[in-house]
Amino acid sequence: MTTPFHHEPGAVPPPQCPAHNLGIGPGGLRRLYGPEAENDPAGLYDKLRAEHGTVAPVLLHGDVPAWLVLGHSENLHLTRTPSQFSRDSRRWRALQDGSVAPDHPLAPIFTWQPVCVFADGAKHERQRGAVTDSMERIDTRGVRRHINRFSNRLVNDFCEKGSADLVGQFAEHLPMMVMCAIFGMPEEYDERLVQAARDMTRGTETAVASNAHVVAVLTRLVERRRAEPAHDFASWLVEHPATMTDIEVVEHLRLILIAAYESTANLIANVLRMVLTDPRFRARLSGGHMTVPEAVEQTLWDEPPFTAVFGRWAVGDTELGGQQIKAGDALLVGIAPANTDPTVRPDLTADMGGNRAHLAFSGGPHECPGQDIGRAIADVGVDALLMRLPDLQLGVDESELRWVGNIMSRHLVELPVKFAPSPQQKLDADPLSVMARPARPAGDWEISSPARPVPEPAHSFAGTQPAHAPGAAPLPRPAAPPADGPSPAAGRPGPGTAVVPAQRRPAAPARLWQAVTRWWKGY
Repeated sequence: MTTPFHHEPGAVPPPQCPAHNLGIGPGGLRRLYGPEAENDPAGLYDKLRAEHGTVAPVLLHGDVPAWLVLGHSENLHLTRTPSQFSRDSRRWRALQDGSVAPDHPLAPIFTWQPVCVFADGAKHERQRGAVTDSMERIDTRGVRRHINRFSNRLVNDFCEKGSADLVGQFAEHLPMMVMCAIFGMPEEYDERLVQAARDMTRGTETAVASNAHVVAVLTRLVERRRAEPAHDFASWLVEHPATMTDIEVVEHLRLILIAAYESTANLIANVLRMVLTDPRFRARLSGGHMTVPEAVEQTLWDEPPFTAVFGRWAVGDTELGGQQIKAGDALLVGIAPANTDPTVRPDLTADMGGNRAHLAFSGGPHECPGQDIGRAIADVGVDALLMRLPDLQLGVDESELRWVGNIMSRHLVELPVKFAPSPQQKLDADPLSVMARPARPAGDWEISSPARPVPEPAHSFAGTQPAHAPGAAPLPRPAAPPADGPSPAAGRPGPGTAVVPAQRRPAAPARLWQAVTRWWKGY
C-alpha cells in the first residue's frame, strides 16, 4: 500500500510490544479506530498534536492512511478552499489503486453519490440550492410544536416508572420522529429505521445492509411523491426547479436524514449528560442564568455531535499545517480537536457563551444547512424533558457511563436516570399538521413610523409646547373610514397627520410576550 506520508516509516511493532495496545499500526502511525480512539479520543488528539502539529497522519479501518486536521485555522482553510481540497471522493488514490474495496466498513460514508456533499462548483450550488430552498419552506413554529408533542409522547412511555435510559428511550428516537414528519413519512418511523440510521456510520459489518434499508424506505417515499405531491420536504425536493432525478432526491434525503439524526441524537445525549453531571449546568439552568439554547451551544464546543467529518481529497500537491499533502490524499475535518485547539481555547473550562466559532457543523460551502433544525430539536426536546421531570438524577456513577466511537462520532451507549414517577400527560390527538411555511398575505405588515413625516414649523421653537406637555392640544385623529369601506385615498395621511398602525393597541406588549412564550414552548 502506498503511503501518503513522507516521514521515515518505522517497522510494525512485534506482537509482544505494548504499542499494539496503544493503537499503533504499520509505519508507526496511530489508528483512528479501535479501543484507544473509542475510549479516549481527546487523549489521542493530544498525542497526535504533540507528535505532528496541527495536521497528523493517521490510519483508518483496514489501516488505510489519511490525514487528520487538528488545528482550528487549518480546518477552516480545509473547508473553505474547495479548489485545493475537493469533496469528490473519486479523487481518493486509495480507491483508484484498489487499496480500499467497495465493501469497506466506511463505504456508506465515502462512496461517491450524486449529491451536493460530493460535489463542488456549479453542481454543488444547484443541488445545495434545492436543499436550502426546501428547508426555507419549513414552518419553524410548526416544527417546534411537533418536537414538543413528540418529546412528551416519548416521556409518557417511561414517566410512570421512575427510571429510564435517556439515550435509548429519548435521544435516539426524537430526531427520527421529527425528521420522518418533516420528510412526509411518519408511518415509516420504527425501531428498525432508528437502528439502521445509527449503524450506518459505525463502520460495522452490517453498515452496508443498514444503508440498503434506509435507501429502500426513501425510494418508496420519492416514488409516492412523484405520483402524489404533498406539503412536505420530499415533495419540495421533487418539484424544485433544479429538476433532480429520483436517484438525486433519494440520496439527498438519505444524506439529510442520517446527518440530522446522528448529530442531533448525539447532541441531545451530550447536553443531558452535562446537565446531569456538571453542577454548573444544572445550577445555572435552574437559576435562570443559562437557557437551554445556551447549554446546547456550550455542548457544541465541549462535546460536538460529530468528532470528525470524512472527508476532503487533495486536488493536487500542496502543503497544510507544515505537512506535504499529495494529490489524491484523504483528509478528515477534525471538529472535536479543532474545538480544543489551544490557540483558540487555551482554557478548556472557560465559558464559551455567545461564541459560535466552533466547527460543530463544519464550515465553508459544505457547512451543515440544517443546523437550525438540529438546534431546535435539541432545545425544545431537552426543555420539554426537564419540564416534565425536573428532579432527574443520574442513575449510576458517572464513571460507569460508556461510549461507542468511530471516526465520525462518539456517543453514549446509555444514560440511566431516576426520578419521581409522574402521571402521563394528555397529548394533542390531532393528526400531524402541515409543516410548510404559510404564504404571507400581501399587506400583512404595517409600518410603525409615519408614512409621511410632519413638517417642522419654520419659526423658532421658543414659546411652543411639545405635544405631550400638559395642556397641549391633542394630535388630530385620523378620520374614520366611511361605512362602506376605505376611500381610494385611505392610507395617505394629510399634512400633519400622525399615522397610528392598526396593531398598536393598548394590550399589544402583553399579547406579544404571550405569543412568544407559546411559540417557544411549542403550543
